[in-house]
Amino acid sequence: MAFLRKLFSKISVFLEMIKFEHSVFALPFAYLGLFLAENGWPRWFLLFWVTVAMVSFRTLAMSLNRLIDRSIDALNPRTQNRALPTGKIKALFVWGCALGSLLVFEWSAYRLNSLCFRLSWIPVALAVCYPWTKRFTWFSHWVLGIILGIAPCGAWIASKAALDVIPCFLTIGVTFWVAGFDIIYALQDLEFDRQFKLYSFPARFGVSASLVMTEIMHGGAVIAWLVAGWLAGLGLVFLVGILGVTACLVRENWLIRTGGMSKIQEAFFIMNGIASIGLFVAVWLDLIVRGTRP
Repeated sequence: MAFLRKLFSKISVFLEMIKFEHSVFALPFAYLGLFLAENGWPRWFLLFWVTVAMVSFRTLAMSLNRLIDRSIDALNPRTQNRALPTGKIKALFVWGCALGSLLVFEWSAYRLNSLCFRLSWIPVALAVCYPWTKRFTWFSHWVLGIILGIAPCGAWIASKAALDVIPCFLTIGVTFWVAGFDIIYALQDLEFDRQFKLYSFPARFGVSASLVMTEIMHGGAVIAWLVAGWLAGLGLVFLVGILGVTACLVRENWLIRTGGMSKIQEAFFIMNGIASIGLFVAVWLDLIVRGTRP
C-alpha cells in the first residue's frame, strides 16, 4: 500500500507538472479534423484511438519540454518551483513517463492506419526539437504552433488515410492561434529571456511589437478557419461559432493590452479554452444541422 501511495503521489505531481488538463487546447482541433473527415460523428474506433494518440503525444511533448528545460526553469523565478527543479519528482521518472507515452502514441498511430504510423515520426521529431529552439530562434512560437496545429491533419489522415486541403487550413489556423497566445505567454519572461540570452519574440522585438504580432496571428487564424469552413461547406451555425471565437480572441488581446500580466490567467487559459471548444462545437452542430448523422 505504501508503494501504491507513493506511486500515485508521483503520478499526481507529474500530471500537475505537464498541465494535463490543458489537453483541452489540443483535443478539440483533432476532433475538428476527424468530424469533418467523417462528415459527422466519427466511428468509435477512430474517436478512441485519435483521443489516445493526442493525449499520449501531448504527454510526451510536455515531458520532453520539462526535462530539456529543467536547468533553465531552475533559474527562472516564475518556474523555479516546478517539480523537476525542486526535486519533487526525479528526472528518471519523467523519462520513463515520456518513453511510455511514446510507445502508446506509436501504438495508437499503428492502430489507426499504416499512413498514420509512417508519418508518426514527424510530430515526435517536432516535440524533441521544440524545447531547443528557444536557444537559437524567436521562431520557437511558430514551432509550438505547428506541433499543435498538425492535429487536424493527423485526425483527417486517421479517417481517410490521405490528406486534403481542408485540414491544412485548420492547421494553419491553429498554428497562428497557438503562436499568438504563446507570444502573450512569453511576455512574462521578457526580462529573464534577455538576461540569459534566450530567444523569444518579446525578448527580440519588445512588448508593443509582440501585442501587434499576436493580433495579426489571431486575425490570420480566424481567416484560415473561415476558409476551412467554406471549403467544407459549413453554414450559418459555423459562422455564428466563428463570431464567438473571434470575440474570445479579441477579448484575450484586449485583456493583455489593458491589464497586462495580471490578466494572463483569464486571457491565456479561459479565453483560449472557450475558443477551442467553441469552434469544435460550432462545427459539430453545423454538421448536425446540415443533416448528417448525429
